Amino acid sequence: MRKIQWLAIPGLVALLAFVPAGQAQQRSRSFSIGYVYPAGAQQGTTSEHVIAGQFLSGITNIHVTGGGVTATLADFIHPIQGKELNELRILVDELTAKKAVVRKDFKALENFRSFKNAKSIKKDSAEEDKEIEALKKKYADATWTAEDEKQLNEARRRISGGVRRPANPAICELAVCNITVAPDAEPGQRELRLVTAGGISNPLVFHVGQMQEFSEPASKSIAQQVSAVARIASARNTKPKTVMSVTLPAVVNGQILPGEVDRFRFNATKGQKLVIAVNAQQLIPYISDAVPGWFQATLSLYDSQGKEMAYTDDFRFNPDPVIYYEVPADGEYVVEIKDSIFRGREDFVYRITIGETPFITSIFPLGGPAGEKTTVQLKGWNLPVTSLTLDDSHKTPGIYPLSVRKDNHVSNFMPFAVNTLPECLAEKSRGGKSHAQRVTLPIIINGRIAKSDDSNVFCFDGKAGQEIVAEVMARRLNSPLDSVLKLTDATGNQIAFNDDNTDRGAGLTTHHADSYLTATLPKDGTYLLYISDTQHKGGPEYGYRLRISAPQPDFALRVVPSSLNARTGNSVSATVYALRKDGFSEPVSILLKDAPPGFKLDKVLIPANTNQVKIALTTPLAPQDEPATLKLEGRATVNGSEIVHAAVPAQDMMQAFEYRHLVPSQALEVTVRGAFMPKGIGTVVKILSDLPIKIPAGGTAKVRLAAPPKAAGKVRLELAEAPAGIVIKSVSPSDDGMDVELGSDAAKLKPGQKGNLIVDAYSAPPPPPPPSKKSKVNPKPKPVFKGRPLGILPLIPFEVVAP
Repeated sequence: MRKIQWLAIPGLVALLAFVPAGQAQQRSRSFSIGYVYPAGAQQGTTSEHVIAGQFLSGITNIHVTGGGVTATLADFIHPIQGKELNELRILVDELTAKKAVVRKDFKALENFRSFKNAKSIKKDSAEEDKEIEALKKKYADATWTAEDEKQLNEARRRISGGVRRPANPAICELAVCNITVAPDAEPGQRELRLVTAGGISNPLVFHVGQMQEFSEPASKSIAQQVSAVARIASARNTKPKTVMSVTLPAVVNGQILPGEVDRFRFNATKGQKLVIAVNAQQLIPYISDAVPGWFQATLSLYDSQGKEMAYTDDFRFNPDPVIYYEVPADGEYVVEIKDSIFRGREDFVYRITIGETPFITSIFPLGGPAGEKTTVQLKGWNLPVTSLTLDDSHKTPGIYPLSVRKDNHVSNFMPFAVNTLPECLAEKSRGGKSHAQRVTLPIIINGRIAKSDDSNVFCFDGKAGQEIVAEVMARRLNSPLDSVLKLTDATGNQIAFNDDNTDRGAGLTTHHADSYLTATLPKDGTYLLYISDTQHKGGPEYGYRLRISAPQPDFALRVVPSSLNARTGNSVSATVYALRKDGFSEPVSILLKDAPPGFKLDKVLIPANTNQVKIALTTPLAPQDEPATLKLEGRATVNGSEIVHAAVPAQDMMQAFEYRHLVPSQALEVTVRGAFMPKGIGTVVKILSDLPIKIPAGGTAKVRLAAPPKAAGKVRLELAEAPAGIVIKSVSPSDDGMDVELGSDAAKLKPGQKGNLIVDAYSAPPPPPPPSKKSKVNPKPKPVFKGRPLGILPLIPFEVVAP
């Protein structure tokens, strides 16, 4: 619940002189994009694409990361409502009347319905005759041109096509654009964002490909999307959908609407080793209002006689299906894609790669030590090599992408982990604790569960009171292993056990199948650690990295959202999440790294034992022509040593109405809009109180703010995303500026809780007039006008203390 307060503040309203009304309007509505179709393009081509979203008016740029990709806006289509619809109807009425007069079609003129009649204002026959005579006089000397006819038809088309309410308002507006990819543009995954007068949108995945692309024309897709009724009727049409013919190698783009099945025909020759790989969930990881939260594609392959040759609905644990097929005979083949339960909607977008392309199915080991070279075994299809030697001599700990090239085609990417701890290979399993492999801690063991119902056992010596951490990295490194860990003493007494452990840093992982356990050893002696697959599966691809060590306190950071919109000379807020590891509890300082001129971030601290904090980024005084790419980093001290990590940009995405994921983005992009601002509210207002503000649990605390004592006016203060239990109780003028009284709910807050408060400031409309004595008892509530946004006040650090 947001607490709102109104206040007459001397000086603050003077800011309005620098904020034109149009530029001051902050979007309270959700400016977002939901899909791009097609979701990729070939090097060296220009193609038409549709970007769908909500509140997209005023598009100024289409921003794609990575370079070598440019885009221009060709058209903008949106549902027509309100004022725009009325203006179109008036235009149609006027043109219809003009056409009837010029062509002396007085019967049509008598049937003419004016805009006033459209508003159900009744007229008698004399008044109607008078109006018709006025129209005859108005257009007596007019001519009817081809341009008039075109304008009339266009207005009618827009009314008939845009009036209907869209099935999904979040993707009801369409930006049609032409995207050009340079011949030397680096292939792979990019991020696409729209830029409007209001700022920059959330990112969407966009692929730069190397093969010829086949898609339904973008104009056809637009026609299917303009009317919800037409879309559903088209999807339920009893006529079979046309099978598109493609030439291999190829990338096929499509969308699945309700009940649809898409098919594509191609010629193949005997002996070809085809990889047919779908990108669907990889394009749009999570859909908030669909279950299971993504487009669950199924993939089938048929021969020319219609016989099914292959089928799959996933690839191991990944929702996107992949088929490998060795062609037995020359001929025509058909690939078919649909939703597993015949659902469909416009954002069920997919890309299918078909050809003799390289595809890595597994690697071993899944990682290696920093500062050394590691030989990695590769398994897969159409690979140019079966092993690679990776030079990790200059790499810091982390996860890096691994791929290969064949005939200039880049394979899929596999994650490869790099760490600083000693490493070893697991010995071939011989079963039972009598064959346990002895290791010395700390250690990272690279192993496999080589067959079904297998397990690996490791023994080590421990001391009483010694803290032990055992962590598996497998699913997060694209291994199908669903691990389980069990720690026992030498006699078999179980000390600790774990199946699954959630890692919030793995935002694209839906089943957190990696195990993690901690234990304090009860006595000196030998201990056994067992690892196996909880589903009793195994094979060469079931690799893992098992860390056994004392706790290694560490952290990772995510900054949300990855697209920020700000006004000149003001501040914009974001949230930084601390993902703490191995009991790390220390404070983390957040800093802006190598910032472009004009961007500032006061030193922010994520308090000890706190997992997130709000930050306020100050923007330049002048507007920026292009989005700025910013980098944040976090610093902390552990056991006397400083740890530094980059803050990874991310989007907080919802899956299937409930689950939330921090999905990594490639860049943190910020737009700065508006006229030159000599001062923003974040610099006009100063905090006079000692920081952090001490708020007694269940009590109140005052924050004194200084503001210029000049022109008087009114502003409205509103806490933004405040912790549950903290509200603004009152705001009152003071000699220095104002006092803000904060209240707290003891049932929702605990002493020791820390963080930052973000306070939005708005110009306040005049107070509503007192209710009239003649007014209704329960009048219909009118929408609340928030006022023009002035920006955010300086961050207010707080700490909850005992009452």
